[in-house]
Order: sequence, then C-alpha cells, then structure tokens
Amino acid sequence: MSVLIITKNEALNIEACLRSVAFVDRVIVMDCGSTDNTVDIARNLGAEVSINTDWQGFGMQKNRALALASSDWVLSIDADERLSKELQAEIQQVLEHPVADAYCFPRLSSYCGQYIRHSGWYPDPVTRLFRRGAARFSDDIIHERLLVKGQVSTLRNRLLHESFPDFETVLDKVNRYSSAGAQRLLSKGKSSSFPKALGHGLWAFIRTYFLQRGFLDGWMGLALAISNAEGTYYRYLKLWLLLLDQKASPPSS
Repeated sequence: MSVLIITKNEALNIEACLRSVAFVDRVIVMDCGSTDNTVDIARNLGAEVSINTDWQGFGMQKNRALALASSDWVLSIDADERLSKELQAEIQQVLEHPVADAYCFPRLSSYCGQYIRHSGWYPDPVTRLFRRGAARFSDDIIHERLLVKGQVSTLRNRLLHESFPDFETVLDKVNRYSSAGAQRLLSKGKSSSFPKALGHGLWAFIRTYFLQRGFLDGWMGLALAISNAEGTYYRYLKLWLLLLDQKASPPSS
C-alpha cells in the first residue's frame, strides 16, 4: 500500500502522522515549499519527498501525489490526521481480502484540545483508502472529494484529526479557507451581497449549534459554532468584495 500526504509547514504534525502509517510499504510526501523542517523530518522517517510549489489547490496537489503511487492500494491522509491503532489493524485485515474498490471510515476531529462528537463533525465519514486506478481527486481548490469508480464500503474504526490545536490555528484557517472558498464560489458563478453574507453566517451558527446539537459539546461547541459562522460570513463577504472588484475593473480591450 502507498500512503499519500501533502504538506506545507507541517513540522508540528508530520512525525505523528508518519508514525501512524509506519506499517505500509511506501509513503509519498508531496510538499509545497515548506520553510520549516517538514521535509527533513519526513525524509528521516523514511518517506519519499517530492516538492512542487505550483499550488493550484488541494485536489490538484493530491492528484500529483497519486501519480507517483505504484502500489495496488492507496491511502490518502492529511498531515494533521493519524490512524488510530484500531484503524491500522482493520485496514491491514481488510486488504488481505478486499471486497470493494474503496473504503471510508469515520473521522473524529479535535477543536482546541477537545474531540468534537456533535456539531456536524462526527462521524464525518471520509473515503481515503482505494484501489489504484479506481479513483482520483476532484480538482477543487479546497474541500476536494475522492471520485470513485466502483463500490465503496465502510470501515468501523476512527481516523483521528488534530485539526485545530489552538485558537491561533482556528483564526489562520478561517482566514485562508474563507479566501479559497470565496474564489471557489466565484469560479462557480455564485452571487453574494452584504445581507447574504450575514444570513449565511447566521444560518451556519444555527445549524451547527442547534440542529447539529453543538450545545452537547459544551463551551467548545459554542466556540466552534461561532467560528463556523465567522468562516461562512467571511467566505461570502469576500465573494461580495471580489464581485465588487470585478464590476469596478475596466473591461479588457
């Protein structure tokens, strides 16, 4: 099995990630120009590192890594994710006699040190294990999907996602992902306005905290609902500003 990991400045995460997949034949790290010691850590732990700084989005970068895979089976994992010991064992067992072309498993994510079991964050099934040639990633800038040709089955054990270790990470991701999300919406011809941005943000809070029972996650559930609302509001606000810039730009001759 080949493991694919894309990275940029993941020195705090990459070691734990790599140790959780130490049982596989080959690990391919596709780095996008890290300025910390991500690449050195990965190489010291036996990963094959390729560097491609022509960033065109998560989907494109993962497909570049996929093109380097040679094993019959491929596992895609993010640098801030880890296979639980139970999931490691389940993957090894299922690949002895595979019955599907791809497998998904539940993902348990943390927010500022607390694993979130409601708020729309769990079970959060993700398809990451697949037969090479049976799937590729969508070309989306963010929130890329694995496009599978064939049957997808579900595994029972969890993928652990250390997504937001502290609030600085929350703020950084809200900013970066809202910018990328606005660009994605713009490319799809979506519209926005200031009232729409407010409405989308308010609905994101209501959905997360009430409909998806974020209140059961305690104070962190409330904090998460607020940051979800902020991220959604900023995404549509940035889209509105991009549309205003387009209208203000002179037509090309």
